[in-house]
Amino acid sequence: MRTGPDMSLELACGHSPVCGVDEAGRGPWAGPVSAGAVILDSDRIPKGLNDSKKLTARARAALELEIQEAAIAWGVGLASVEEIDGSNILKATGLAMRRAVEALAVTPAFALVDGNYRFDLPCPLQTVVKGDALSCSIAAASILAKEARDRIMVEMDAVHPGYGFAGHKGYHAAVHVAALQRLGPSPIHRMSWAPIKALLGEA
Repeated sequence: MRTGPDMSLELACGHSPVCGVDEAGRGPWAGPVSAGAVILDSDRIPKGLNDSKKLTARARAALELEIQEAAIAWGVGLASVEEIDGSNILKATGLAMRRAVEALAVTPAFALVDGNYRFDLPCPLQTVVKGDALSCSIAAASILAKEARDRIMVEMDAVHPGYGFAGHKGYHAAVHVAALQRLGPSPIHRMSWAPIKALLGEA
């Protein structure tokens, strides 16, 4: 019985090297969307790899360092708030994923991408629904993407104080709603987002 992600999808796809790709931050009201891409060494899989959302902050931080040290190659890509508002979150997510893959020091022959949308990447790909629970490479990518984005949001908390970004990372939270009502939007809020428009009376 499967107890967590493994390398069976990577081995079954018939290509090498294979990178896992995942994103973090499609749902928040503020901040960039990030993506990770990882080519793992099957002989050096960090223990405890799993969907980043199922890990504690401490476990994610430790695994991020282990992934970066043990992986054959890894990359992180971002798409800005301006790019999200200028097109849409789906296109911005694709940009972040492409940038993550392009940041790899080793060119992948194939990519396993979390979800069911076929983004335009610089290599052939296979989508994998709930891939971060099935593929070690995708799980590793999810951890890098989340850790990178969380650090940015902690930094933004100091740049734009009062919103609580270090805590909720830009997601919906009561303190976030209250801050928006009190302070109005910051430069890193996604002004195209329906909840932001509603709070500003623009919906």
